[in-house]
Amino acid sequence: MRKELFGKTSEGKEVYRYWIENSKGMKAGVINFGAILVNLIVPDQNGKADDVVLGYDTLEPYLTNGSFFGATVGPNANRIGGAAFELDKVRYQLDVNDGVNNLHSHMEKGYHKRLWNVTEDKDSVVFSIEDEDGNMGFPGNKKISVTYSVTEDNELKIHYQADSDKNTIINMTNHSYFNLAGHGSGKIYDHVLTLNASSYTPIVPGAIPTGEIADVAGTPFDFRSGKRVGQEIDADNEQLKMTKGYDHNWAIDGADGSLRKFASVTEPVSGRTMEAYTDLPGVQFYAGNSISEHVGKDGVTYGARSGLCLETQYYPDTANKPQFPSAVFGPDRKYDSVTVYKFI
Repeated sequence: MRKELFGKTSEGKEVYRYWIENSKGMKAGVINFGAILVNLIVPDQNGKADDVVLGYDTLEPYLTNGSFFGATVGPNANRIGGAAFELDKVRYQLDVNDGVNNLHSHMEKGYHKRLWNVTEDKDSVVFSIEDEDGNMGFPGNKKISVTYSVTEDNELKIHYQADSDKNTIINMTNHSYFNLAGHGSGKIYDHVLTLNASSYTPIVPGAIPTGEIADVAGTPFDFRSGKRVGQEIDADNEQLKMTKGYDHNWAIDGADGSLRKFASVTEPVSGRTMEAYTDLPGVQFYAGNSISEHVGKDGVTYGARSGLCLETQYYPDTANKPQFPSAVFGPDRKYDSVTVYKFI
């Protein structure tokens, strides 16, 4: 474990990057602003190490971070239809920031823009914050923590925990964009993705699920046998046209609250394969369709589809869809979830 000054916020508060690494050449760089994963350095099949997540070299671009690179998103990731929900017979109004809907809780007050407290360990970093009742429209005084660790099995482990004194919606995720050829290697079309998911949640315009859980068979959403990300991303399909490519929630097969493998991604040139595990019921596979052209780490220009996200989650708009797995947590149900990205 080592840390270094990464920058200062507009209020002059210091932000540090914490490096966690194992003995095999894998290391992660995380900062206490937004509990953001800035770097993930992994050797390829020839032992050459590359940074495989998109991001920035300095703090300043993270103060905007329109694509949520590496961010811890909360208290609710993804979308809530109509920017409102009812819980325990009370209606809660959220920020209207994505058409008529709510996306990622709040663009400025969300957890990705918070300065987190830090507890250091030799192979992990614990970030923690408190979030008051009513902030961003969500009920409950909440205590939140996110622990990053790197294991000797080449795993990046992210452990989320939260307590709330009222029933509330907690549905957090990490919004890292992966490019297994290296963060500056262009489009991710040749990455081969396998998703252990026989169904997904179709959407209406605005990317709000209809409430249906639909079979992927015979559609471009079938990744069960593995296929190139670019193979059908521009297919003549209304679901894909609405989001300019893949940006949908898949229902993970067999999800029962235990940690299970739900995906693998292989980049053929580097030979890197990433396996992904979670105890959550869903994953948002986002192919980076709307990344604007701009400069990222090492002076590299990023653009559309230059990284892919596997955002583990409860289904989008579950706050308004009682048929979906519930993301209601409170005094009788603590939020505790683990996601693992493992390189083999």
